[in-house]
Amino acid sequence: MAARLAAEGPVGKAGPSLRRLRVLRCLVAVLAALFGSLAGPARPASAHAVLTAASPAQGSVIPSAPQRVVMTFSESVGIVPGRTQVVGPDGKRLNVGDPVSTGNRLEIALRATDRPLGTYLVSYRVISADSHPISGAYTFSVGAPSANAPRADTGTDPVVRVATPVARYLGYLGLVLAGGPLLMLAWWYPRRLSRRGPVRLVRAGLALLAVGAAAGFWLQAPASSGAGPLDVSAVELRQIAGSGFGLAMLGRLLVAAALASQVGRVRRRATGRARGSMLLALALAGLLTWPLSGHPAASPEAALLVGADVVHLATMAVWLGGLVFLAAFLLRRADPRELGVVLPRWSRLAALSVYWLVLAGVLQAIVQVGSVSGLTGSAYGRLLLVKVALLAAVLAVAALSRRLVRRTVAAGPTPRADRPGTADRPGAADRPGAAARPGALVRLVRVEAGITAVVLAVSAVLVQTNPARTVDVEAVAASRAEGFATTLTCSLYSVQFEVFPAKVGDYNALHAFVYTPEGKPLPVLEWKVTAALPERGIEPMDNPVGSLLGNQGLGNVVFPAPGRWQLSLTLRVSEIDQATVRTTIDVQ
Repeated sequence: MAARLAAEGPVGKAGPSLRRLRVLRCLVAVLAALFGSLAGPARPASAHAVLTAASPAQGSVIPSAPQRVVMTFSESVGIVPGRTQVVGPDGKRLNVGDPVSTGNRLEIALRATDRPLGTYLVSYRVISADSHPISGAYTFSVGAPSANAPRADTGTDPVVRVATPVARYLGYLGLVLAGGPLLMLAWWYPRRLSRRGPVRLVRAGLALLAVGAAAGFWLQAPASSGAGPLDVSAVELRQIAGSGFGLAMLGRLLVAAALASQVGRVRRRATGRARGSMLLALALAGLLTWPLSGHPAASPEAALLVGADVVHLATMAVWLGGLVFLAAFLLRRADPRELGVVLPRWSRLAALSVYWLVLAGVLQAIVQVGSVSGLTGSAYGRLLLVKVALLAAVLAVAALSRRLVRRTVAAGPTPRADRPGTADRPGAADRPGAAARPGALVRLVRVEAGITAVVLAVSAVLVQTNPARTVDVEAVAASRAEGFATTLTCSLYSVQFEVFPAKVGDYNALHAFVYTPEGKPLPVLEWKVTAALPERGIEPMDNPVGSLLGNQGLGNVVFPAPGRWQLSLTLRVSEIDQATVRTTIDVQ
């Protein structure tokens, strides 16, 4: 035993220091490359994007429900996650996730459910190439128009909103309880000790993993449609099963079942290479289901982020799961001489896991946050800061544990009171290792495990939150625009316009585009734009607007005082046809 300890070498000397230096060099190089790409020159701005065509067309009545909705804009547009949707006559969202963007064309796939007759609402919010947020909505009907038009924003059912991160948390907890303990069971658990408890722990973790995957699979349907947690059809479940998310969840279930069937055969020095390779392949396949069903696969540098997420999850499972295994079994059951062999090895593995955990986490944070302001200016960034603070607390406790392990190994085996005569030996209590009792280490490990349980909860919420790089695009664009933009629709036309900068003063530029209900450019013969502020007794004031290139209008609006101004646009599109649309603008 002493020879083996000598071969291991003292903890924390040249080997770990060299590894730490290499990791730091790698981290610096990667950070420099990523920050260099983030700080690159911005693309030149383009003109204001407008909706030029739609299929089905605006206001049209078609005989059967379409399989997709296609919108064409005057230039390339960016997607704002979760802000483009198609709502059916029954109030359910029918779109499958976010639209697919191909240049200036957005294509929204619709769910293969029983789509009723009536009026459908298409609501969109995108970002034009000049960073202006563009929003609007239009309707089309299947069979015949509905008596009541659907609402634009159905939101997410409150139960589904809470249950989804809970399902994620169960998955993370199961990964921790299965991953680290399975590794410890195969490598370092003494063969003389009973394996019943550790095997039950691993199987409980795999069961939680399966429950989380099944719950996530089921909840994906109501999360997409906006319905309640039980309002799920067989057609919706079949569609989820064919999606990337559904395949990932089904794959996770299969991996959990396969690992559960092999847990009873895993034991120290008895697991052959074939079975070990199979277990490793299954574990890697299970880990891949997380990034392939979340933010990394849909992010810039997807290959890099998928790999980083796998490393992040694997090292988390090894480190945190190992802590649970130590506290629950090894520190309570193992002989001090056995601990003298296992603890140094575990300490080195835990340190290496933490290095790679932090490295992978930093890589993901740089890409997903995108900017320093995103850390404090978005919900994703703030949750990330909370997670980092909790992780720092765990590392502080882990440092104390590591020091205790070093002291224990340096002092050698500690006398045990349950051995005859050891408690009465002269000077036994004065030995250097006497203070480093396993009980103190158990308490520290339990503190680490308690904090990490909170870390897992924060992570479960974090993965349900839009990354700062996407969630803040709209806010940044709106702050740059400082204006007002909207789309107003009537039976004769649809007018998209913006007022810039929409502030008190004599000059606020108005730029408008007019289209038929079918989405074709519509020339305007005469414009009349008035602005009124009834709360301060200001009657409607005429503002000059002229036609430009047929369907475009360009003019100026005067806002002499702050308040909620009522803006009216009366457009004459033929000798006898004209209509008025109205909106309200908050002017500061």
